[in-house]
Amino acid sequence: MHKLADFAAVIFDMDGLVLDTESTYIVAWKQAASAMGYDFSEDFWRSLSGLHYQDIALKLIAYCGAEFDLQSFNRLSGDCWRDHVNVHGINIKYGFSGLLDVLIRQKIPYCLATNSRAVNALECLELAGIKEVFSVIISRDHVQHGKPEPDIFLKAAAVLQVDISRCLVIEDSHAGILAAFRAGAVSAFIPSTAPVDPQTIELCDLMMDDLVQLMNAICA
Repeated sequence: MHKLADFAAVIFDMDGLVLDTESTYIVAWKQAASAMGYDFSEDFWRSLSGLHYQDIALKLIAYCGAEFDLQSFNRLSGDCWRDHVNVHGINIKYGFSGLLDVLIRQKIPYCLATNSRAVNALECLELAGIKEVFSVIISRDHVQHGKPEPDIFLKAAAVLQVDISRCLVIEDSHAGILAAFRAGAVSAFIPSTAPVDPQTIELCDLMMDDLVQLMNAICA
């Protein structure tokens, strides 16, 4: 079993891992699709988890055909999302605050590495009330390729000035775990949606139900 002392840094994903944004995105996507006359399965919405918006666009077009009005969908889903989070806010995932406290006490560097654009990531963090928590944020804007390519995690390790092989990457999606695997990091998988892809389980080094369980395992 890996222990926290084995790592030079911890890299957090944002959507579905630090913040419960996945559920807010799905609400917005469903509302936008419904307004446009589409009805997608729950499995389809879950398959978008962890993907960059360009990859989401490609999946929508592949599913609906080239005539799908992506511009209208993006506008509608953005409006629906802001309406939803302005009323309900964005929840912080269970266990994040406790793990963060441990990292700070033990002086272990940490950062955020997200497929979201920087402006969107900062907006989400602000809505959740933790905008000041991460002094280092690596977003999709900082790299050529998003997850599942390894660029974001390699960039994060470079900014933190640590070897990626000594980083613990904590992720909730297949795309994120695949990116961590390709980067050469140790990965902890905390699924945010079900069912879980068996391939994701094979690729990750640790699998836990939540951040509390992870903290208890690596700090024991």
